[in-house]
Amino acid sequence: MHLRAALFDLDGTLLDSLHDIGAAMNHALAAHGLPVHPLENYRHYVGNGARVLVERAVPAGRENLHEAVLATYHAFYAEHMLDTTRPFPGMREVLARLEGEGVKLAVVSNKPDAATRRLVRALLPDVRFSAVQGERAGVPRKPDPTSALGVAAELGVAPGDCAFIGDTSVDMDTARAADMYGVGVTWGFRDEEELLKHGARALARTSDELFQTLVGAPRASTRP
Repeated sequence: MHLRAALFDLDGTLLDSLHDIGAAMNHALAAHGLPVHPLENYRHYVGNGARVLVERAVPAGRENLHEAVLATYHAFYAEHMLDTTRPFPGMREVLARLEGEGVKLAVVSNKPDAATRRLVRALLPDVRFSAVQGERAGVPRKPDPTSALGVAAELGVAPGDCAFIGDTSVDMDTARAADMYGVGVTWGFRDEEELLKHGARALARTSDELFQTLVGAPRASTRP
């Protein structure tokens, strides 16, 4: 097997977290007298970090409330991020099988770093991730490749020997920018069309298909 490392997005890829994210944002919106959204809308609002989530959820013309809504969201989410969030079916097993194959595992998320680490510790405690990184000050968010390339360097693995697995265009754009093998999972927040449009090298519709895709992944680089 050529693959030496697998870098995973968190929300929508490893964890089914949409309900808790949407509930926290709707709480924040209502607390500031703003209209709330159907849960399904949040599939298209998430992916670029909490600040962009607020910008998408708050109505146009109410930009003056962005900071207040963001603060309320963070406070509520910190108390409720584990209410319903769970790993997607089969993902614990995929991670264990990859670990058994000698693949180094990592998480690279646009969720704030503290929340990313807390969720991984709470919900995937038996997985030996070599690195877990969320959004941090001074590091550009995905799809900028800085975080993914930094993790690859930390793991001592060339980008071309890494897969980047995610459920949105943000993740596929990250994989391309980092010259990693982009695998789109279809059980997350976006559809196959978006993943393919943004350069997914492969799609996985089940956890077993994801494992088979990763163990058969070629070198990511398509550059001469």
